[in-house]
Amino acid sequence: MRLDNYSTGTYKPGANIIKQMLWFFLGSPLLATRWIPMSGFKVMVLRIFGAKIGRGVRIKPGLRVKFPWRLTVGDYAWLGEDAWIDNLAEVTIGAHACISQGVYLCTGNHDWNHPDFKLIVAPIHIQESCWIAAKSVIGPGVTVGRGAVLVLGGVAGKSLEPMTVYGGNPAQPIKQRKLAMEEIHVSHR
Repeated sequence: MRLDNYSTGTYKPGANIIKQMLWFFLGSPLLATRWIPMSGFKVMVLRIFGAKIGRGVRIKPGLRVKFPWRLTVGDYAWLGEDAWIDNLAEVTIGAHACISQGVYLCTGNHDWNHPDFKLIVAPIHIQESCWIAAKSVIGPGVTVGRGAVLVLGGVAGKSLEPMTVYGGNPAQPIKQRKLAMEEIHVSHR
């Protein structure tokens, strides 16, 4: 590799330099702070910087978001303590989804065969009623199907099927998730 030749190519962060600096020096520290634990305040900060955040979203201390203008979170989702949403590309988290503590959502990678370590980005979509358990990792281009679970420390480099429990590195199906479907439908009314 020739890292001295590295460039981001055609990639753009999606906001002008002033907005990026305001986020880096003001918004991001306010979001991550443990001194202000209230979710409502953190939701407001994310919205000010362009995130689309639904009703009743719970945000725990220590949350990190690279670019809030590339984040969409559905109603009543939970974003856990010390989770890191490294969203060079769009990240969408569906309603009633739980992103547990220490989860890493990574939308960027590099082409290790390219001499200049070319940047590759792809969105992450986590559909409604999913649970991404503590210390799990989800890579670029992954869609987590509705109601799927990635257990403690799981690593998903490929999309996960709906209503399936996955674990391991790489994530493998363990069993079908059994929920009373009435409960899921009632919770959306």
